[in-house]
Amino acid sequence: MKKEIKFNLNGEAITLEVNPNEVLLEVLRDRLGAKSPKCGCDKGDCGTCTVMINGKTVRSCLVLAIEIDGQEVVTLEGLMDSGLTPLQKSFIEHNSFQCGFCAPGMILSATELLAKNQKPKREEIQEALSGNLCRCTGYTPIIDAITNLTK
Repeated sequence: MKKEIKFNLNGEAITLEVNPNEVLLEVLRDRLGAKSPKCGCDKGDCGTCTVMINGKTVRSCLVLAIEIDGQEVVTLEGLMDSGLTPLQKSFIEHNSFQCGFCAPGMILSATELLAKNQKPKREEIQEALSGNLCRCTGYTPIIDAITNLTK
């Protein structure tokens, strides 16, 4: 039995019917066209499906779509209303990505951290990114990009 939900996605009001077992990742990618959250492990371990709900990062593969009724959801696309953010520019300047698969989760996790703490220590950055796997860079250029932005 489908249920109607209403939520805000990247500043746009959305109303749609979802099945009780439908996860947010499926709704975002398959029904609403958001391409930044990706299906990696489908178990919440890799962070490639990361989105923000009410300013907090979550793994969209673990959130049922019915749970976002009345919530504010932001994907990487939602951060780029006016072009690249300073954080994204710093990631580019530091060659923080090779394949880019982890990029949305890393950027959203760093965005959440910087909203809480504008001058995080290296250890705090590592902790904030700990739920996002990157198989290409070894994390150093990613951490450097965030550190450089906070100087």
